[in-house]
Amino acid sequence: MLRFRSLPSLLLPLLLAGCVPASERASWRIFPLPRHAAHDGLAVVSRPGGEGLHLYLDTDTETEGRCRPRWNPDAARLRGGDGPRPQSTGLAPRAEFFAALGHGRLRLALRQAYEALCRRRAPRSEFVWVEPPRRLQDLRPAPLPLWEERNLLSNPKVIKRAEKRLLGLPLTPDDFKDEEPPRPPDGP
Repeated sequence: MLRFRSLPSLLLPLLLAGCVPASERASWRIFPLPRHAAHDGLAVVSRPGGEGLHLYLDTDTETEGRCRPRWNPDAARLRGGDGPRPQSTGLAPRAEFFAALGHGRLRLALRQAYEALCRRRAPRSEFVWVEPPRRLQDLRPAPLPLWEERNLLSNPKVIKRAEKRLLGLPLTPDDFKDEEPPRPPDGP
């Protein structure tokens, strides 16, 4: 049972812990900060002094009729987030990204932003919310095509021919032989 005399001794540490100046604690201000279009960026002031994260939002529409979040743990560093002109530069540590996702207000803002982004990018698709990853092990990166795939590489003869034309150099018969480049070796 809690006695009246012990109450001040319990409250004093709590009151002292709450007396941290505003410049030394995060405001957790959350606001849209677009990258290229509306709803594709969200800023969160998660550190003291107006610093935090600029989260890049992208959608996954691989499954027909569904639009869901595509999580990108590589957020930019936000500076001046509590001021009139916030900016993002550099890369924030991934650990900070995962720590910020533990904040309930941020998850709610992310859900709203992703839903608006899906309505804009795929208006006929159903929005499916996927909980954000809380650890690096929970993150499933999206499979992207390899830069070395044959259909992504340019033919070196065509490039050489274009270079010669731009430089005003004469073309030789060898420049017109469009043979397939040799297959790159397997392995790393």
